[in-house]
Amino acid sequence: KPRETVVKDEEEIRVTAAGSVSAYISRAAKLFNEMDKTFLTITATGNALTKAVTTAEVIKRRFKGLHQITKLVNQDIEDEYEPLEEGLDNVTETRSMACIEIKLSKDELDKSGKGYQEPIDEALVTEVDPEELAAPRGRGKGRGKGKGKGKGKG
Repeated sequence: KPRETVVKDEEEIRVTAAGSVSAYISRAAKLFNEMDKTFLTITATGNALTKAVTTAEVIKRRFKGLHQITKLVNQDIEDEYEPLEEGLDNVTETRSMACIEIKLSKDELDKSGKGYQEPIDEALVTEVDPEELAAPRGRGKGRGKGKGKGKGKG
């Protein structure tokens, strides 16, 4: 079944189970610093939920005064399978998948809404300048050991 193409906002960060948290954080830094956005939304489904929460927590500890609203919903996903043999009916399977949407905003959000969290204590926030975020974090292309350089003939 063809998936509906959903228009992705530039304020949205879609977290996948395969993506790296540091890449999502540098995207958030780009949104807040370079593009002067006042909010961003982190969305994830299924196995990526924990990574989305981790990403949000790290972002909250990088930027001062971020308000947060978290929404957790279940989405029904319908899979349709076509049979390999002719004459058989298509099989449809509906499964329920958890989805999370975390909105982080510099502006104040609706405090009465479910899932609202106020900004964390500023003592816990360590602001990092954009150059530091972009810099590589060790574990580079070192020579390493155990590559086996060979002992030559003899």
